[in-house]
Amino acid sequence: MAPPIPGLRPPVRIRHRTTGDVLAGVAAVVALTALTIGVPIALITVVGLPLPHTMPSVSALTSQLGITTILRILSVVIWLAWAQLVWCVLVEIKAAVSNVGVPSRVPLAGATQSAAHRLVTATLLLFTAAAALAPAVASPGPARPAPSVSAQVTPGVAQNTELTTREAPAQAAPNADKAYLVKPPIGRFHESLWEIAQNHLGDGRRYREIFELNKDRVQPDGSKLTIASLIRPGWVLLMPKDARGPGIQAVTPKLAGELGLGSHASTGNTTDGDAPGVVLPGPGGSAGSVPEYGIFAAPASAASHALTWPFELSSASLLAAGVLVALGRRRREQLWGRAFGHRIAGPDPDAALAEKALRLGADDPAVRRLDTGLRYLSQQLAAADKTPPTVFAAHLGAENLDLWIAPPDPDPPRPWQAADGGQVWRLPYAATAGLDLPDTAALAPYPGLVSLGTDSSGRILVDLEVAHGLIAVRGPRPVVQAALAALAVELVTNRWSDRMKVTLVGFGDGLTDLSPERTRVASTLDEVLPELEKHAAQLRDTLAAAGLESVLTGRSRSSHAELWAPHYLIMGVPPTQAQAERLLALARSRYRMATGYVIAGDVRGATWTWDLSPDGRLKAGLLGFDLEAQLLPPEQYAAMIKLFRAASAGADVPLAALDPKTRGSAPAAQLVPGSVMPVEVSLLGPVAVTAPGPIEPDRLALATELVVYLAVHPDGVHTNVLTGAVWPRGVTGEVRDAALSRVHAWLGTDETGQPNLLTDASGRLRLGPGARVDWQVFRALFARASQADPTTAASDLTTAASDLTTAASGPVAAASGPVAAASGPVAAASGPVAAASGPVAAASGPVAAAESLQRALALVAGQFLDGRDPSRYAWLATDDIEYEVTAAVADAAHRLATLRLAAGEPDEAMEAARAGLRLAFNDEMLWRDLLTAAHATGQEHVLRGVVSEISARVALDEVMPRMAPETEALIDELLPSWRTSAA
Repeated sequence: MAPPIPGLRPPVRIRHRTTGDVLAGVAAVVALTALTIGVPIALITVVGLPLPHTMPSVSALTSQLGITTILRILSVVIWLAWAQLVWCVLVEIKAAVSNVGVPSRVPLAGATQSAAHRLVTATLLLFTAAAALAPAVASPGPARPAPSVSAQVTPGVAQNTELTTREAPAQAAPNADKAYLVKPPIGRFHESLWEIAQNHLGDGRRYREIFELNKDRVQPDGSKLTIASLIRPGWVLLMPKDARGPGIQAVTPKLAGELGLGSHASTGNTTDGDAPGVVLPGPGGSAGSVPEYGIFAAPASAASHALTWPFELSSASLLAAGVLVALGRRRREQLWGRAFGHRIAGPDPDAALAEKALRLGADDPAVRRLDTGLRYLSQQLAAADKTPPTVFAAHLGAENLDLWIAPPDPDPPRPWQAADGGQVWRLPYAATAGLDLPDTAALAPYPGLVSLGTDSSGRILVDLEVAHGLIAVRGPRPVVQAALAALAVELVTNRWSDRMKVTLVGFGDGLTDLSPERTRVASTLDEVLPELEKHAAQLRDTLAAAGLESVLTGRSRSSHAELWAPHYLIMGVPPTQAQAERLLALARSRYRMATGYVIAGDVRGATWTWDLSPDGRLKAGLLGFDLEAQLLPPEQYAAMIKLFRAASAGADVPLAALDPKTRGSAPAAQLVPGSVMPVEVSLLGPVAVTAPGPIEPDRLALATELVVYLAVHPDGVHTNVLTGAVWPRGVTGEVRDAALSRVHAWLGTDETGQPNLLTDASGRLRLGPGARVDWQVFRALFARASQADPTTAASDLTTAASDLTTAASGPVAAASGPVAAASGPVAAASGPVAAASGPVAAASGPVAAAESLQRALALVAGQFLDGRDPSRYAWLATDDIEYEVTAAVADAAHRLATLRLAAGEPDEAMEAARAGLRLAFNDEMLWRDLLTAAHATGQEHVLRGVVSEISARVALDEVMPRMAPETEALIDELLPSWRTSAA
C-alpha cells in the first residue's frame, strides 16, 4: 500500500451498534406493529369487518353506489393487502429463526416481501444483537483461544502492525473457489445473504448455498455465521463457482492464505491443522497503550482485497477538484520523462478507483466561482478603500454563493447582493460569468476557508482565521482522524488560496507529495512551535508598521502574497498542558492574523469546539451548524497518496499501438479510403456516434458513453463490467437492460443483417465489424507505417529516446494563432488522403510510412473525447486508454515531422507537429518539433511566432505554468534573444 496516514485503524474493524442502528430497529418494530396490528384495528373501528351480516340480495348488483359502499369496497382491498403483508412477515420471521432464509417467494408480493424482509431483519438485529454480536462487544478475554498479536511501534513512524487470526480446520468446500468481502453499511442499509446472492448469483433464493459454504466458519473478527440473516461488514464469504460481478475474487492458494480461507477453498480438500490466518492491521502495543487520540495508524495491505466505492472522495467536490489539479501537475512532470514508443503506466486498481471517484465528485465550476467571486470582492472593496468584512462561513448552494459576515453590512459591491439585513452577502452564479479580473488579480482574501461538510441545501465552509484561538475537534477517534485528513487535503490543494503553509503534527505522511510547497509534517508540536511564534511576531510587526488592524486589508491592497501568507496548524494528537498554554498565547491577538489552529481532542480554552458523532455528523455549537461532515477515511487517503506516488515513479510501458500482435485494430475493409460503415465512432476529437437507428435526444449522452466504452474495449466486456463502469454509483437491472436495448436498436445491423452490437457465447458485449472506430483505424495505420519503413522507425526510436514529452488535458492557450494555423492544411502535404488506393501495406519505405501516418493524423480532430459530459466517463480513470491515445498520437506526429524534415519539407513538418497538437496539445516533444521545423524554414519571424505561441500557452496554463527544461533550452539555442523580446 502507499504510505499510510500514520496511525489509522484497520479497514476491517469490529463495528459496534450505533444509536442510529438501535433507532432503526425500534422504528422497524413500531412499523411492523402498526402494519400488522394497527391496520386491522383501524379498519374495524372505522369501517367494520368486511364480512356481511346477511346474505346480499340481487338488487345490490344494480343499485347505485354510495360513499359507504365505496369505502367498504376499498376496505376489502386494504384487508387483502394486509393479509399479504402478514404472510410475508411470517415467512421472513420463520426463515430467519430457523436459519433457512426465504424458502419460497410469496405470490405477487415482490415489493411487499422486500419491505417485510428489511423490517424483519432490522428487528432481528435489535433483538438478537446481545447474542449474535457478543464477540464484537465483549470485553477483552475471548472465550476461544486468543489470536496471536505481533506489533512493534515506533513513535511518529507509520507501522504495518499485524493481527493474525487463526481459524480452526474448516469443512471441505468443493463447490467454492471464489470469495466475497461483505461491504460496510451505506446509511441504514446493511448487506444480507439475499442481496449478495441476488447481485452475484442472479437469484436471491440461492442465499442458502452461500450459507452452507460459510456456516460455522470462523470469520476475521473471531465470530461465526450462525443465522442466515445476520452477516457483518468485513466478513469473508466463500462463494459458489458461478459467482460473478464486482467484489468477487478467485481464490488462489496465495489469496486463500491471505484471506484465511484455507486451502480447501481452491482444492476442495479438507485442511490439516491451522489454516493461514487473516492478516489485519491492529493497534500497536499492549492493551490500553493507545490513547484516545494518537498517531494516525496505517491501513493494512489486506485492504487492497476489499475495494469498495470511495463515497467520501466522490462527495468532496471542492477537495476532489483541488486534488485533480495537483495530480495533473504531477502527471505533466511525469510525461516529460516519457520515452518515444512508450506511455506512462496507469495507477494500481485501488488508486485508480480513487481517481475515478475524484473525477465524478470534482466540481471545478464551483471552485472557479468561489475563487473568482472572492478575489473580485476583495478587489472592488480595495478600490472603494474599504476593508473586506469578516467572513465566518461560506455556503455554496445550487444558485448562489453566500458569505456570512460580521458585522452586518447592507452595501456590498455589485454584483454581490445583501440579504438578511446585510448579514449575508450573496453572489448569484449567473453574475460570475461577467466578472473580469485583471492579469494582476487581487490576492485571495480568505485562504482559510475550508469545507466542514454539507447540509440539505449545499456545502458549508468556515474560515479558520476567524476563530482567533484554538479549534477543538472532538468525537470518536476514527471519525476525528478522517475529518482532519479531509481538512488538511483540501487546504493544501485548494485554488482559492495563494501562498500558505500547513503544518501537520502527528499525521499527514504523504501529503508533501500532493503539495510540497504548502505542506510540512512534524512528529511533535515542539518541533514547530518556535516557527509558529516567529511567524506570528513578524506578522504583528508588519501590521503595526502598516497601521493595519487586519490581514484582510493587507491582502486587498497588496499583491505581495508572501507578506500575508497564512500558516495553519492541524494536530492529530492533543497538546500537553504546557503546549496548550503556548498555543493559546500564540492564537490570541487583537489583530486579524493569518493563522489557524485545529486540534484533535478536547482542549481547555478552545474558542470553537466541533463535535463529531459516530455516524459522521458534525455540530459546531457557536456557529450553529449541524452537518454531514466531510471525511476522508484511511483507505481512501492511502489510495489517493498512491496516485501521487505512482505519478512520481516515472515508470512507462510500451505502446500497444505499435505492437502488431495486439488485437483490436480495425479490419482491412475499414481502412479503404472513402469507405462508409453503418456505425462510425469518433474518439479522436469531439465524441460522436453515427448510427442508422433512432435515439431520443435525452438518451443520447448515456447511449454514446455505452458505445464509447465498447469501442475502447474491442475484445468485448461482460455486462457486469460495463455496468460498473458506466453506472459507478449503481443501477437497477431493469434500467441497465433498457439502456442496452436502446443502444442495440440504435446501432442497427450491417449489410449482412448482423447486429452491430454483438453478444458472444460467454455473455460479453462488443461492437460488430460494421462499426468503425477512428482510434482503431489510427492504430492500424500507425502500425502499418512502422512496418512500411522499419529502418526509419528503428532510427526514430533511437534518436528520439532523449526527447521529453508532456501530454495532459486542457485547451491550448490562446497564442498568436490557432493550433491549426500553419502554412497549409494537414492533408495538403503529399496529396489528398483519399488519393491512396489499395491496402497501405502494399507499399514500403519512408514515402509509404509518411502516407500512412498522414492518414492516421487526419483522423485527429481535437482533444480525446472532446465535449464529453464532465459528469460521465469516470471509468477513464481506471483505464489506460487516455495514456495510450495521447502517447500514440504524439509519437505518430513526431515520426511524421521527422520524415518531413528529412525530406527537406519544413512547412510540412510544422503541419505534422500541429496535427498532433490538436490532441496532445501539451506535449513538449511536439512543441520542440514545431520549433525545430520553424527554424528549418530559415524565416526568423516564423520561429518568433512559434516561440510567442509557446510562451502564451505557458503563461495561461493553470496546471503547469512553465515549460519543460529541454524546451526552454532549445529556444535558448535557436533564438537567444527570445527572453528579451518576451519581457
